[in-house]
Amino acid sequence: MKQKWLTIICFVACAGLMVLAVKLDGMFLLLSFAMIAVCALPFLVRFEGRQVQTEEVVLVGVLAAVAAVSRVPFGAIPSVQPTSFVIMASALVLGGESGFMIGAVAAVASNLFLGQGPWTPWQMFLWGMMGYVTGLLRDTWLLRRKMPQMVYAFAWGLVFGWMMNLWYLAELDGAAFGVGFIASCITSFPMDAAHGVCNVLLLAVCGGTWQKILGRAAYKYGLAAPPKDDRTVKNL
Repeated sequence: MKQKWLTIICFVACAGLMVLAVKLDGMFLLLSFAMIAVCALPFLVRFEGRQVQTEEVVLVGVLAAVAAVSRVPFGAIPSVQPTSFVIMASALVLGGESGFMIGAVAAVASNLFLGQGPWTPWQMFLWGMMGYVTGLLRDTWLLRRKMPQMVYAFAWGLVFGWMMNLWYLAELDGAAFGVGFIASCITSFPMDAAHGVCNVLLLAVCGGTWQKILGRAAYKYGLAAPPKDDRTVKNL
């Protein structure tokens, strides 16, 4: 229960930092690192009393680096986001808190190459939530069956794009905000849909192998249950 409330408080704090990134011009890089600290808090508290702290920290750090680097070569093609695939596939094995950390760190790390801005904390939060929600749902029917999983991956492409539209609309009020949000979602739909299609294709082609390798590594270091029925492969 303590862990649950701590996680909720950290998510609320991250949402507040997202808004501040828009309101306080020029403070987005500092706020991004503040978000990393907030995001890491539940993750670090969960390590208390465990013997595998170093292994999990290293594995999450490596996966965050892979997620960040996979985005850089496609920086000129906004709709192609291999980062989302890495985050979701990793969260399916390691769980929600690890998925949140991988997503949040990948966003700020990749923007060191692609450019920081007031959008960075929003990307951190949304990619973090992508990992967290995926980890929470990993044992449900939605992510244990192939077709619902593909629909889920596609939907995240839309949700991510539509929520990212909010960062430059946050200063609008009333009807102007509603009209601006709807117009931005319509305008960005082709790219958001392409993001979703990219998620689906990467999960369909690479997801099984990725989870098989990561599942074995996680089991080796005591971070996951043994894949006795190869469920990490069959689910995709």
